[in-house]
This record gives sequence, structure tokens and C-alpha cells, in this order.
Amino acid sequence: MTKSELRTVTASIQARLAAITNNASKRDEIVIQQAPDPFDEVQLNSERDLTIALLNHETVLFRNLKAALRRIEDGSYGLCAQCEEGISAKRLAAVPWAERCIRCQEAADRDRHKSTETAGDLVDAA
Repeated sequence: MTKSELRTVTASIQARLAAITNNASKRDEIVIQQAPDPFDEVQLNSERDLTIALLNHETVLFRNLKAALRRIEDGSYGLCAQCEEGISAKRLAAVPWAERCIRCQEAADRDRHKSTETAGDLVDAA
């Protein structure tokens, strides 16, 4: 990647980080509230669960974005962390924090899916 492209990617990643940081007020929404009506309580619980899921997603994204900035700084951005081949520009445009090429990412996803299935089988057997 050229220095100009890296500056553009860095600015884009930093803008995403700022947007995530500005959403910190969502943490106030996870406070457990009691409602006199059982239906209202169910709705409050559902909204809290949705907010927690969103915060978890944003936390993972925040870590991935920070890692991408570190890779830009150390010169390894755009190289697959697994096979050390170049990550396609198309993939980096879609997922600027990608640390693996599409082939290695698909293999990692398959492995994770298999381990999840295996863990589910162990739970079912117990």
C-alpha cells in the first residue's frame, strides 16, 4: 500500500474508533430496572440484553481496530497473520481491520464452527 492509502485507512479506522468511543453512554442503558408490569419488565430485559450484545460487538470491533492501527505502525498491515501472504485490497476496503486473507479467515471460521459443534455435542452428552 502507498503512504497515501495508509493515511486514508488510518483516518477511517480512527473515525470508527471515535464513533465507538462516543457511544459510551449506552452503558447507562444496561442498569437493571424493576417494572411493576411483567410485560414492561420483559421489554426492559430484552432491551438491556440487546444493548449488552451491541456493547460486546463494539468492544471486539474496538480491539480489532486498535490492532489494525498497530499493524499499520509496525508495517505488517495488509499481510495475513497466518500465511503472511498479502490481503487483497478488496478485502481490506470492506474490512479494514482484517488480519487474515480470505482463505485463512474461512479456514479459521470453519475450525471455530467445528469446535462450537463439538462443544455442543459434549454438553448434550452430559
